[in-house]
Amino acid sequence: MTRWLPFLPHQPNVAVIRLSGVIGGRGRLGLNDETLAPVIEKAFSRGKPIAVALEINSPGGSPVQSSLIGARIRRLADEKNIPVIAFVEDVAASGGYWLAASADEIYADPSSVVGSIGVISASFGANEFIHRYGIERRVYTAGKSKSMLDPFRPEKPEDVARLKVLLEDIHENFTDHVKARRGGKLSTTTDLFTGEVWLAKKGTELGLIDGVGHLKPMLTERFGKKIKFNRYGMRRGLLSRFGAQVVDDAIQGIEERAAYAQFGL
Repeated sequence: MTRWLPFLPHQPNVAVIRLSGVIGGRGRLGLNDETLAPVIEKAFSRGKPIAVALEINSPGGSPVQSSLIGARIRRLADEKNIPVIAFVEDVAASGGYWLAASADEIYADPSSVVGSIGVISASFGANEFIHRYGIERRVYTAGKSKSMLDPFRPEKPEDVARLKVLLEDIHENFTDHVKARRGGKLSTTTDLFTGEVWLAKKGTELGLIDGVGHLKPMLTERFGKKIKFNRYGMRRGLLSRFGAQVVDDAIQGIEERAAYAQFGL
């Protein structure tokens, strides 16, 4: 009751947003701007937080969703003049690092993996398989590039060339974002944009993060022992709690494990 009385001292609080999982993934396990929008808006608005902390554990994913989520965080931070501090758990790689770079400061555990500033596109080719079993592929298009990189047809050099142009353009957007956010902190003697990853100590030396540290002790030391932590994150829907999305979650879980596995996690 007393916290609603305006003339009493207000207990300072930090809003903590958890960003864990593959970015752009399907279902409730994935991170995307649509599902995170109300979470982020609430974190910046409720209780007048003295700062917003991001708990990040993501191997990356969709570059568009990474950009949308990061832009929403920056927009609210600038509008409300609230500092944003990111704390990396296992990994903030690729799109996960894009989210971390949206913060004003980045800290990580000594064994956290950071970086992977690059873009990847993976697919498969099944044209020989279907030919072997006498399966005929029938595709009709209007527009010569409409069936670009069809996995059931032989790969065309011109299709690969087009894809590489797209990947380079996305990589340039990623690079520009990191340079804009990290500025003069970045090392000028190491190429940071090859897709390579580093642990926290080396990441600090390269300017990718600001240091080694954990959320609660660091923010308690910075804002005082009376600081309150308000946590915000995506919640499971009622139907999913009763198993309505078990199969979808299982598939998403397999995809997510594969994404983390490339970093040895």
